[in-house]
Amino acid sequence: MIRKPSIPKGTRDFTPEETAKRNYIFNTIRDVYHLFGFRQIETPAMENLSTLTGKYGEEGDKLLFRILNSGDCFAGITDEELQERNPVRFAAKACEKGLRYDLTVPFARFVVQRRNELTFPFKRYQIQPVWRADRPQKGRYREFYQCDGDVVGSDSLLNEVELIQIMDEVFRRFGIRVCIRMNNRKILTGMAEIIGEAGRMADITVAIDKLDKIGQDSVNAELRGKGLSETAIARLQPLIGLTGTAREKLAALTGLLSSSAAGLKGIEETGFILDRIEHLPLTATLELDLTLARGLSYYTGAIFEVKAQEVEIGSLTGGGRYDNLTGVFGMDGLSGVGISFGADRIYDVLNRLNLYPEEAQQSTQLLFVNFGEREEAWLLPLVARARAAGIRTEIYPEAAKIKKQMSYADAKKIPFVALAGETEMAAGVLLLKDMATGRQTQLMPEEIIELLKKKR
Repeated sequence: MIRKPSIPKGTRDFTPEETAKRNYIFNTIRDVYHLFGFRQIETPAMENLSTLTGKYGEEGDKLLFRILNSGDCFAGITDEELQERNPVRFAAKACEKGLRYDLTVPFARFVVQRRNELTFPFKRYQIQPVWRADRPQKGRYREFYQCDGDVVGSDSLLNEVELIQIMDEVFRRFGIRVCIRMNNRKILTGMAEIIGEAGRMADITVAIDKLDKIGQDSVNAELRGKGLSETAIARLQPLIGLTGTAREKLAALTGLLSSSAAGLKGIEETGFILDRIEHLPLTATLELDLTLARGLSYYTGAIFEVKAQEVEIGSLTGGGRYDNLTGVFGMDGLSGVGISFGADRIYDVLNRLNLYPEEAQQSTQLLFVNFGEREEAWLLPLVARARAAGIRTEIYPEAAKIKKQMSYADAKKIPFVALAGETEMAAGVLLLKDMATGRQTQLMPEEIIELLKKKR
């Protein structure tokens, strides 16, 4: 018995209809990036592991998909090492490359390699798949697309303001009601200093970033497991539990973090962003969330996360400021800030809320019915004329029964079908059928073209 083929867990196939919907997402995001002056780049699916490792924190490194060296992957590995069955040690010798975990680190590598070709500040966007060896679950995939936008070579917080506008505009166009959550890693640094655990910044941020997923008790248990004292955990609670408006939270933090220079700097930066945003029209809700940590270790300033308000799902967009990511590749002092739209989760939300516009789901607009060789020869120039006018057009490839050809049009949701027999050809006209109403009208070819151009 032939075994039915399958695909790896956490990956998906996409039908033509699904792909059309995804292209609507990509094109919408692409259009907004262009509106703000961003330009597109692409990088390879695989990177050297030396490029990827150490950039995402300990937990991120565990989720890297590693690629076995081509040829003899056991070269340089002793029998004793094989018998140890230590996967980490084996991978260190047997794998030199890995699939990219995100688009930000490859972008940093791109900037360093091409520093003499680029004009700074450099505004780029990138729409490509990434891979994470995560446990597949609802809304979480091992292969998924990111749609990144970054600005490097500028310290100005106006870039953060523009990124908020970009996130707001994208979701306004999609019709998805969202909350843009904002925080600052310097504020989190200040919190760690105030509770006497400055050296545990990574442990604290990884834990509190899970607060909305696992709850306060579980977060506190994780902090204890990392070695934080009960006193430090108790001091942390009022800091991450502040309520009120963004301004009220900042005012309270100013007193609570008064002895932390880093914390006060984070408050100042957040205040600047709020000052500028207040003068701009936003459709989304903007919230200062002091539990937002964004686990990736390269963030140093403002951080963002977007959550849908009508659907329970993970974050739709995330990002933040990184002051020296390129420094790990030998180019110090180049500041950057960026965001990443999770296309796959946006796709799921649009499906659940049925928010796709009709034109995003249609492919062919006009099908010419094929009655035989004579009709086919007469129709082909008309098919070419329709395509030249920008009408998405097909001619059925063989003289099948009319019922079969109409069923084909129905299955593909083609809105109009054109028919021509001996009578129509003699008069130089076509019979146009509206598949939605069933109405048939005799029209000249140019009239059909003009009619369909108006419906695009």
